[in-house]
Amino acid sequence: MIIAVFPGQGSQSPGFLAPWLERAGAREQLEAYSEWAGVDLVAAGTEWDADRIRDTKVAQPLIVAASLLSWNALDDRTAVAGVAGHSVGEFAAAAAAGILSEEDALRLVGLRGRAMADAAAAAQTGMAAVIGGDEASIVARLEELDLAPANYNGGGQLVAAGALDALAALAAEPPAGTRVIPLQVAGAFHTRYMAPAVDALREAVAETTTQDPALTVWTNRDGTVVADGAVFAELLVSQVASPVRWDLSMAAFGDAGVTGIIELAPAGTLAGLAKRALRGTPTVAVKTPDDLVAAQTLLSGGTA
Repeated sequence: MIIAVFPGQGSQSPGFLAPWLERAGAREQLEAYSEWAGVDLVAAGTEWDADRIRDTKVAQPLIVAASLLSWNALDDRTAVAGVAGHSVGEFAAAAAAGILSEEDALRLVGLRGRAMADAAAAAQTGMAAVIGGDEASIVARLEELDLAPANYNGGGQLVAAGALDALAALAAEPPAGTRVIPLQVAGAFHTRYMAPAVDALREAVAETTTQDPALTVWTNRDGTVVADGAVFAELLVSQVASPVRWDLSMAAFGDAGVTGIIELAPAGTLAGLAKRALRGTPTVAVKTPDDLVAAQTLLSGGTA
C-alpha cells in the first residue's frame, strides 16, 4: 500500500519551482493556480526571496500549488492507495482525493492564507519547535506558560505556539532534555489565535461543492480515515485553530499496513519524520522532477 503525503508551511525555499516549470504545460497550470489563489505563484516560486515567500498569504498557496504540480507529474497515480496532508497540505490531499476540485482547493487556500495572516497580525505571537524530551513534561511546561502544542509531529518533535514573550521564556528555561528552536513564521497557527480565520474559511467552504474521496484519506486532526467529503471539508476549517496530530497520522499509516510513502513537493520534512517514526518503510521525497523516477519505481513495486 503506497500513499502520498503533502507538506505544510515552512517547506518552501527560494526558486524551488524553477525546475518544475521546465516541464511541458507546468507554467500554464501554475498560471491558472495563481489566478485561483490570487497570488503570482510563478514569480513566488522562481524569483521571490525567502522573506517574501515566508509571508503566510504567499506560502500557503505556493506549497499547495507545488504539491499539485508534482502530484500531476506522477505517471501512474492509480497506484497510490491513499493520501494525507500536514496542515495546509490537507488542501492538496483533498484535491488529490477528489474531495475538492483543484480550482476550489487553490481558491480556498488563498483565502485561508490571507485570513491567517490577518489573524496573526492582531497579536505578537509565534511558534517554536521543541526537540527531544518527554512529551507529557513538555505539554505541562507549555500549560504553565499559556502556550499551546500546535503540531505533534512525532519522531521526538513537538511545536509550541503562543505569545512571543512566553516562547522566549520557554527557550530560556526549556524542559529537561529538549532543544527549543524558534520558527520563522508569522503567528501562532493551529491555536486559539486563529479563530477569526476559522470563521472566514467556514463561510467559504459552506459555498463549495465537495465529493466523497476516491482514495483513502486520513485527517491530521486525529489520524482517522474520513470517507465523507463534506466532513473532511469541515475538518479543513477547524484544523486552522486546532493542533496538527501528524504523530497519530503516522501511527495510522503503520496500522493500515502502508508499505511506502511518497512526499510531494516541496518535499523533505514529512519523509524525514516517517524515516524516524516508521522505520524500514521506504520513502521518496519528490523535491525536483528528477525524483519522479524514484517515485514511479516505488509505485511499480520496486525499491526506491
